[in-house]
Amino acid sequence: MTLLPIFLKLDGRPGLLVGAGTVALDKIGSLFRTGIRLRVVAPRAHSEIQQLAAEGKLEWIERSFESSDLDGNFVVIAATDNPEVNATVYRGAVERGILCNSVDDIPNCDFFFGSVVSRGDLQIAISTAGESPAFAQRLGREIDEQLPADLGPWLANVGQLRRDVLATHPRGEERKLLLHELAHRQICDSPTCSTRQLARIPIDRPKGKVFLVGAGPGDPDLLTVKALRLIHSADVILHDDLVAPAILNLAPLHAVVVNVGKRCGSKSITQEEIHALMIGNARAGRKVVRLKSGDPLIFGRAAEEIAALADAEVPFEIVPGITAAFAAAAAVGCSLTSRNAASNVIFSTGHHAQSHNHAPLPQLEDATRIVYMPGRDLSLLALEWLQEGLPPEFPCAIISRAGHPDQQIRCTTLAALGDAEPVPAPSLLIAGWAIRESAAIQQSAAEGASIRA
Repeated sequence: MTLLPIFLKLDGRPGLLVGAGTVALDKIGSLFRTGIRLRVVAPRAHSEIQQLAAEGKLEWIERSFESSDLDGNFVVIAATDNPEVNATVYRGAVERGILCNSVDDIPNCDFFFGSVVSRGDLQIAISTAGESPAFAQRLGREIDEQLPADLGPWLANVGQLRRDVLATHPRGEERKLLLHELAHRQICDSPTCSTRQLARIPIDRPKGKVFLVGAGPGDPDLLTVKALRLIHSADVILHDDLVAPAILNLAPLHAVVVNVGKRCGSKSITQEEIHALMIGNARAGRKVVRLKSGDPLIFGRAAEEIAALADAEVPFEIVPGITAAFAAAAAVGCSLTSRNAASNVIFSTGHHAQSHNHAPLPQLEDATRIVYMPGRDLSLLALEWLQEGLPPEFPCAIISRAGHPDQQIRCTTLAALGDAEPVPAPSLLIAGWAIRESAAIQQSAAEGASIRA
């Protein structure tokens, strides 16, 4: 069964409820919240329904249903304990083009009552197309437990700010982006609240930015919190072919989602075209998420895209993800390291750039070496690598507290590695020619910025 989830405005509109027992009373509780003008037809009525009629909150007609009772109503609910009466109500409603719900009678329903979770004007309605209202209620309780209690007041605040923005800002892409930004921010009662000020100040042309984001191995639960937040707020998502549909479904409705994947030798788009999409959208003021399966820095051609963005002077940020190697090891149930059997991890790929400008590297040097917790004294490690045949100028980088606000990065060479000053733990050592390429790109960008200044 294909259903269209909609929310009806019933305030002030006439509605008919046929039946006045316990089932009907349950429907009245849902209907009263809508402001509907409700008329009840039944020869007998539950005591609470009689009380509501006495208080003027609904009209009770104390007799059996007649077909003329349907005339002039917007919606009709059949809630008697007689299936024949309910079916008669439904057929009469269909003849008149009136939406009808016959309680617990799926074939005789134009719509269903969902299990509703609400926070102020926010309503989340759950339907099982009448198959299991009990499951819908259970799911509603679970969702209710997860929603913040203050979501209703927040929504009222953001709604007022939206009306302020629509009244004071001209229509256009900038206003649209501002409204989406407000929907992701906290709002306080202070007049100096940064979110309130954002809604009131004139809009400058937004500054676009590109985020190279790791989508992980495919399970949405393995996304980082930052990756999820960026996907939720993206204007444009350029994703690899291997990014799982379940992750792409997390994108906001306003986002433009483009598959820029190249798989099994099939290249529907070139790398240069991907660069153009990133740069063009960022220069137009959009938040661009370049979504890569696994980790963007592991065989994701991030080096080429970083170079293109730096050369175009487009701001970018790298958001690491869980690389497929880690997910594979977790699936097998093994550790990539073992004190008894494995003390080294080297990542490699069978794909290389097609270029004749550079001679191939010796096999010993054609790898980036990653050493977790290398210790404070690196002289023994440096000596071991030199004895293996690595050249003295082999680039090395020591990273302390990676990903933290106080992270430190020290670049050196293998020959000078033993003399490097200790850094705060935890630290990680990366060695390889790829470091020199990245350093050259960053230095070029820094020199360019210095000249422009």
